[in-house]
Amino acid sequence: MSLTSADFAAIWLTLQLASLTTVLLLVIGTPIAWWLARTRSRLKGPVAAVVALPLVLPPTVIGFYLLITLGPHGFIGQLTQSLGLGILPFSFAGLVVGSVFYSMPFVVQPIQNAFEAIGERPLEVAATLRASPLDTFFSVALPMARPGFLTAAILGFAHTIGEFGVVLMIGGNIPDKTRVVSVQIFDHVEAMEYAQAHWLAGGMLVFSFVILLVLQAKGRTKAVVR
Repeated sequence: MSLTSADFAAIWLTLQLASLTTVLLLVIGTPIAWWLARTRSRLKGPVAAVVALPLVLPPTVIGFYLLITLGPHGFIGQLTQSLGLGILPFSFAGLVVGSVFYSMPFVVQPIQNAFEAIGERPLEVAATLRASPLDTFFSVALPMARPGFLTAAILGFAHTIGEFGVVLMIGGNIPDKTRVVSVQIFDHVEAMEYAQAHWLAGGMLVFSFVILLVLQAKGRTKAVVR
């Protein structure tokens, strides 16, 4: 038994979700990571804790509060309705918002670690050469932190691929709209279609294993270079 058209639709939707989420997280997470790496503010601890919340909170808890916040009676839900955008739950846009929140630490923390590993010396040298803070960031910090960005992109993409609780809570199970691979596997199991579940679950297993191999190889290469 091979994959069905519904399976392929779920795979395609999942890839779209993971790709868009990863791009948004790199854009949103980079300034957050830079601030966390450089600041001495007392707010660093609370902000870092908020970013890391998805690491310890059950996905259903995150999904539930996002559902409330983005719903018709929530703050963001009322704002999107007033702007004529409708409400985000049970839509692809809602999945993107939920995925960004849920995968945030997997992108921010590697980039933050990469920024912290740069140290002060290269930035001080750039300053003595009269480079502006913005020029220093783009010409020195970003190139030197490239390995951290690669790790962040891989982890963010892979983590979004494997989401279940958050996407089910905020997106439901709508074919071709919010039904991602993890939800499709759940549907197959509920229907006792174990052969089809094996195809998707096995693919996820292989994908996860390859991701870990890539990260391990990247870590060994970095160690050799050093």
